[in-house]
Amino acid sequence: MFENQPKGLFALALANTGERFGYYTMLAVFALFLRANYGLDAGWAGEIYGDFLMLVYFFPIVGGWLADRFGFGRMVTWGIFIMFVGYLLLSVPLGGDTFALIVMFAALIFIGLGTGLFKGNLQVMVGDLYNDPQYADKRDAGFSIFYMAINIGALFAPTAAVKIMEWAQQNLGVSVNDSYHFAFAVACASLILSIAIYYAFRSTFIHVEGGTKKDEKTAEVAELSPEETKERLIALGLVFAVVIFFWMAFHQNGLSLTYFADEFTAQSASGIGGMAFNVWNLVAVIFIVYAGFSLFQSKSSKTKGISALVIVLAIAFLCFSYAVQAGVVKVTAPIFQQFNPFYVVALTPVSLAVFGYLSAKGKEPSAPRKIAYGMLVAGLAFCLMAFFSLGLPLPQTEPGPDGSPVAVHVADVSPNLLIGVYLVLTFAELLLSPMGISFVSKVAPPKYKGACMGGWFVATAIGNKLVSVSAYLWGGLPLWAVWSVFIVLCLLSAAFMFSIMKRLEKVC
Repeated sequence: MFENQPKGLFALALANTGERFGYYTMLAVFALFLRANYGLDAGWAGEIYGDFLMLVYFFPIVGGWLADRFGFGRMVTWGIFIMFVGYLLLSVPLGGDTFALIVMFAALIFIGLGTGLFKGNLQVMVGDLYNDPQYADKRDAGFSIFYMAINIGALFAPTAAVKIMEWAQQNLGVSVNDSYHFAFAVACASLILSIAIYYAFRSTFIHVEGGTKKDEKTAEVAELSPEETKERLIALGLVFAVVIFFWMAFHQNGLSLTYFADEFTAQSASGIGGMAFNVWNLVAVIFIVYAGFSLFQSKSSKTKGISALVIVLAIAFLCFSYAVQAGVVKVTAPIFQQFNPFYVVALTPVSLAVFGYLSAKGKEPSAPRKIAYGMLVAGLAFCLMAFFSLGLPLPQTEPGPDGSPVAVHVADVSPNLLIGVYLVLTFAELLLSPMGISFVSKVAPPKYKGACMGGWFVATAIGNKLVSVSAYLWGGLPLWAVWSVFIVLCLLSAAFMFSIMKRLEKVC
């Protein structure tokens, strides 16, 4: 998977890791920050959270339009600087008054616009690395590596957010509300690292900073008739309509699932269960997975030996970690967000192996069929939440020191529930997200590829906007009923996909 890849891939992937680490550090605590710092109820906090996610995924359209005129590399650089301004504004503790709220909104606009300039254009540059014929057959593996880099950054983000907040509270004597700003400052530092990597290794990808030339696509554009173009655009529009509801459900990890972790999940764990909340234990498991694949797939005895050694060392580390672990491990709500990126990184080689095997047998499902399966799997995750929420009380609040509502911890559900749910949601993500992007890049009419990829981001943005629906239901309905909303949406979306499957597979 890592062999014979263009050098520029690793530089761009690492630059993206730094940016994503900062973004997910901020996102891990953002919903809780809104409620604690500004005294917002669950509905208003969810509205702001959803609007922010919408901005992040809407602005790539603007970024792509500007990149077509000024170059991808220039927009990526400007994106980093604009994001830095946004995170810097969030890093300043201004209290919870109206002025502080206005500054926060300005910060979110800067972060959204900067991400829009950075995110999509960096992906285009990665794709353009594979226009070189010698790398053409490595494109899928290259994007898998790039996708892993995103999740490596996200894996460490929740731990970084929690630890920096605890450090600030214990060593600087700051309040819980003010400690959130230290987590946002981590994002500033990560962007400095990201831009440093970008320019240090720029020579490996500078040839793709300007994007592809239009004349390279002329012949391909002429091959499609107006009827074919129309059919492809309709097929893409139908898929976009479905994925709106996937992202609406999936991104509950930062909102209603975080509320559940904060108010209904046990705040401690012990034994093997407690080990899951140490990110370095998760890293050791990742090493075991990758070394295991290397052990069985490598043809070199030297490589097999190194792989076996890595496995032994990783297992020894886990045994040592278990031996020195304190009896009870503290569990905080933001830390649960490390499990999705952990599963993505750990399961990517498994996913590639499974689909590679099915492809060799001629039985690999089409991209639209994988998307439909992904919706079913997402529905299963919320079925688990609904079942284990039966009998739980409604969310409750009490007046805080300033009279604003403060969420109350009312139950101690096992942390294993959310750990398992994030695993199921990750299976859904691996079926839908990379497959969706692949479907767009394959089916989009050549002269509309930029617009069609922008359409994918717009669908994601709309789904992110709808994330806030759960926040308005929070506290007004029994928990099982809140989760049932997403079960119904996922099942209906999957049924719709299967009903139009022949039409979608016809254009693949």
